Parts: sequence; structure tokens; C-alpha cells
Amino acid sequence: MQHLSEVLKILDGALKANASMASSYAGLLADKLEQDGERQQARQLRERLARAPVALVSAQDAGHGVSLGQLPTDNESRLNTVDVSRPRSLDIELVLPSAIQGRLNEFLQCVRHFDELARAGAAVPSRLLIYGPPGTGKTQTARWLAAQLELPLLTVRCDTLVSSLLGQTSRNLRRVFDFAEQNPSILFLDEFDALAGARGNERDVGELQRVVIALLQNIDALPDSTILVAATNHDQLLDAAIGRRFAFHLPMPLPDAGLRTALWQRWLNSFAPDGLDWDELSHLSAGTTGAVIEHVCMDAKRTAILAGQPLIEESDLYRRLGLAQALALGERLSTSEQEIAWLRQWAPDRFSLRVLGAMYSHSTRKITSIIQAEKGENNGNKKGARRR
Repeated sequence: MQHLSEVLKILDGALKANASMASSYAGLLADKLEQDGERQQARQLRERLARAPVALVSAQDAGHGVSLGQLPTDNESRLNTVDVSRPRSLDIELVLPSAIQGRLNEFLQCVRHFDELARAGAAVPSRLLIYGPPGTGKTQTARWLAAQLELPLLTVRCDTLVSSLLGQTSRNLRRVFDFAEQNPSILFLDEFDALAGARGNERDVGELQRVVIALLQNIDALPDSTILVAATNHDQLLDAAIGRRFAFHLPMPLPDAGLRTALWQRWLNSFAPDGLDWDELSHLSAGTTGAVIEHVCMDAKRTAILAGQPLIEESDLYRRLGLAQALALGERLSTSEQEIAWLRQWAPDRFSLRVLGAMYSHSTRKITSIIQAEKGENNGNKKGARRR
């Protein structure tokens, strides 16, 4: 039977006297039937929904065929514990290594064909764990999935989910999972290690261990067809039992040389200056995240637009990349003199004395003096630190 998952959810809603749940999944079923070419059946479903009580009709999102009633809240703060967004494919550009994109596409296909796989006894729970350094695209991947599946993205707010009241965090978790189960959506647990940290740490208190247990129980109780995505910067901190709950694991590494080139070309697009050496740009951005590359490109493009220029200045692009690299390494460049000395040290072939002079409106003699002065000051600081 096609779309069995939605039919079962409608039945669950009816048995629980949960009209909102039944209405939500009926709307999703109508959308899927229309996509399959069953327009008459979709129309009949929507006609039935239109006869629902006014409260249900007003809660119905006509654009997405979903109903998102009252969001779960924390009793202590009275704040919502999830944020709802509806990402669109047009707003998301996902650039991933080919193997990672292939694994992500496999997850997407398993979600889309869950009923067919279930009939063959080959379905796996629709759960994806994404892990990797900050800025590698974990949140963007969750948004891309929601856009591809045309489902709302329910992002759990850990700042309000974790309560100071004993036992309240576990209750918050239960409400969030119940809400996700009752509404066609993707449940996204960002900063997952804040909830799923390893048990047994000497600094742990009983409440934190109970939160992990409650999280495991809620995941186990979640229907296999409900989509759960979790993301963390620190997968090594996760409890050992967590990984077994996710059928798909997606590592998000720092971009390699080829992917860095693709990211630069994607974000610079028509603003790239003629003759730009993409290989050099990729080489100098080694170790940089995709988020940093995007940020550098956006800053350079804004400068060009405000200056009325159709293309970015190549020297400005490399300067911004160099300063971003300094920031990532913890270098504090608070003066133009420090910037000059850093850029000269970072990429001497790119930032000659003449280029630096033109960028900072100094003579080459002045640039040389600045570099020597900064080098002497740094050496003095190092000697002072050794004496202390």
C-alpha cells in the first residue's frame, strides 16, 4: 500500500482523539497523492479537510499541507523549546564532497521510499547523525533536507530545553518528541552533545545522566518513519549508546582542495576578477571551513558593490582571506601595522612590499619599516615571556 506511513499517522491521530495530528498527516497525504498524479484523490482529501472545525482549518498551512499547533514550551521560562522554519530549495546551495553527497542522497531516498522499503523488510529508521568541525555545513545540510522533502524544520532550542528544575528537561524532551511525531516535519537536534554527552563522567550529576536516558528512550519510542536529524561539533563526547540509534552517520570534514575551489567559484560567481588563480586561492585557504570562504566572498562582494565596481579587487579578496586565517589562529590584529606584518608573513609571494604599499597607501620604505618594527616588537614580547 502506497503512503502507509501517512495512513497510520492519521489513524493514530484518530485513536488518540488528536484532530490536529490527523489533519496534519491528511494534508501531507493529499500533497503526496497530487505529486503521484492522483489529483482527484488529493482533491477529495482536501475537501474533507475543508469541512473540519474552524480551529483546525485556521491551523492548517495551505502552502505545505501541515498543521503546527501550539509549540511545546518550557514550564519554567515559558519559552518555546523548538523553532519552526520552512527552508526553500532556491535559498540553499549545498556543496559537499562527492562521497558525502552520495551518502546524504541515500538517506534522502530511504526517507522518500520508506513505505516501499518497509514492505520489503529493508527499511531503516529515518535518523541521521551529522558531525564535524564548526562551519562545515551541518545546519545547512538539515535545512537542505527539509527543503528537498518540503517539510518544516523543527530546530530544538537547547537553551530553553535544558531546565534548572529537576526532571523538567526530561519532560521537555518528551513534549518535543511528541510534537514531532504528531506533525509532518524534520526534528533537528543541533548541538546534540549538549543533550547526549557520555555518561560516567566524574563531573556528571544524576540529572544529566537521567537526561541521556530520557533521550535514548524518546528516540527508541519514535516511529521509524519520523525523521530525526542530529548535529554535533564533538561526536567524541556523545554517549556510546547514541550512535547505535542512528542508521546513517554523515561526517562533515574540512573541504579539500577541489571542494575549496568549487566553493570559491560558487560564492564569487560573476564577481570573480579576470585571471584569478583558483589553485592559488585554494592553496592559501587550506584548513578553512566552507563558512569562512562564504563569509570572505560576501564581504568582498559587498565592498565591490558599494564602490560601484562590477568585479571584486583581487588584492582585497586575498587580504580578507588572510585576516580570516589570522582570526582562526587566534591572532589579534588591532592595527593596520599588525595587519601589514601578518599579511607579509602569511603570503609573502602574494603580498609584496609594493602591493602592501598600494593597499595601505604607504611607500615601500614605510612598509619595510613597519614590518621590521612589528618583527622586533614580537621578538621582544617572546623574550619577555621567557624571562617571566
